[in-house]
Amino acid sequence: MTSWVGRTAVEIAAAVHEKRVTAREVVAEHLARIERIDGRIGAFRTVRAQAALAEADEVGARGDLAELPLAGVPVAVKDNLAVRGEAMRIGSAATPDTPSGQDHVTVARLRAAGAVVVGLTNVPELCVFGTTEGVHGTALNPWDTTRTAGGSSGGSAAAVAAGLVPIALGNDGMGSLRIPAANCGVVTLKPGLGVVPAGIGDGDWFGMSENGPLATTVEDARLMLSVLADTEVVRPAEPAVHRIAVSLRSPLAGVTIGRPYTIAAREAAGLLIEAGHQVRRADPPYPLSLGLTSLAHWTAGTSVDARGLDRRLLTRRTRVHAAVGRRFERTVRGGTARAALRRRMDTFFAEYDVLLTPALARRSPKAGPWHERGWLRNIAANTAYSPMTPPWNLTGRPAMSVPLGTLPSGAPCAVQLVGRPGAEAELLELAAQLEAARPWPRTAPLER
Repeated sequence: MTSWVGRTAVEIAAAVHEKRVTAREVVAEHLARIERIDGRIGAFRTVRAQAALAEADEVGARGDLAELPLAGVPVAVKDNLAVRGEAMRIGSAATPDTPSGQDHVTVARLRAAGAVVVGLTNVPELCVFGTTEGVHGTALNPWDTTRTAGGSSGGSAAAVAAGLVPIALGNDGMGSLRIPAANCGVVTLKPGLGVVPAGIGDGDWFGMSENGPLATTVEDARLMLSVLADTEVVRPAEPAVHRIAVSLRSPLAGVTIGRPYTIAAREAAGLLIEAGHQVRRADPPYPLSLGLTSLAHWTAGTSVDARGLDRRLLTRRTRVHAAVGRRFERTVRGGTARAALRRRMDTFFAEYDVLLTPALARRSPKAGPWHERGWLRNIAANTAYSPMTPPWNLTGRPAMSVPLGTLPSGAPCAVQLVGRPGAEAELLELAAQLEAARPWPRTAPLER
């Protein structure tokens, strides 16, 4: 019997189109794996077993089945995006346990393309931090379950890495796709501003948050992005030669990059040179004020999202984060710091097409009750391991995390690719070249 667990979305959709398998069979097999495995991983807050099987039957009965790009593909959705009939808890006890009346537009697009939502994935409270734990569950890294999966799309990344689903939907306001993807060894792309509908929380963290795909392969990420953007992200007929800058410098002063991540970036640079690209060392002009700018936007976004919630039901770290952010809201809304940062980066990207960096500074923190720990301890842990992502939310540029190499523990390592506005297809093509040169395992070595 053919197993569909561990297969790509492209492979599954093709098999469903050709009637080699039904959508129900694919979904049932993935639900069985979730039941066996997820107790060890904590990817899902809720699993929609019966509803997903019924929806798989509806997909199989559609007259346009052969035209659906994600026919019968199981998908997980981050628990800060509305799924019709399910409560959206956003990792908190303070949010209402009331079923959503309709799907978020990205969820609706996935369903229209034939995907079946099997469940909603765990997130840290209000999607604030780079570790995923809280009152609804803790998401662990399937490659090393002593470590957090990362955050805030930690449950979605863990679900893909564990083979519970081939693709998942997440979002990224300060690295929330790229951080867990780098930890868990999966591919992701934070689109640039306006490519995919946002509608995340109350104002998308001042326009910094973007919805995007998590997948095991670049081709699946491309396919899912095409569905989310409602336009085909075409692979170029002839690969272009790109001017690529390689930077091993942390954007945040005082934070150093660990050796495995600098090795991964150097290896990626060598592979891209072999592919014919023009690659040289060059650091973006990160301002010394970037740390304060990042903190101001990070906390102010939480301040807005926490309005109207019962503060007594929020964890201490979230309450402090929101309180700090209230002091920054007016400044952040003015947008002066972001505009200045964009101008600095525009100058840099006038000379280079793409920036290549390490994805993280070091491996993710040990798994534990981070939601019960103090705010400063959380801030220090997050900043020390994930300083590479915030500039590209602040400037609205597309950015990818791509698996490459391994850490001493055997868990995946990763690099980050950043491009100009509108360069999503180019980043995917570079990622595909890295994937072809250094293929990575599709799922963590858990029992099947």
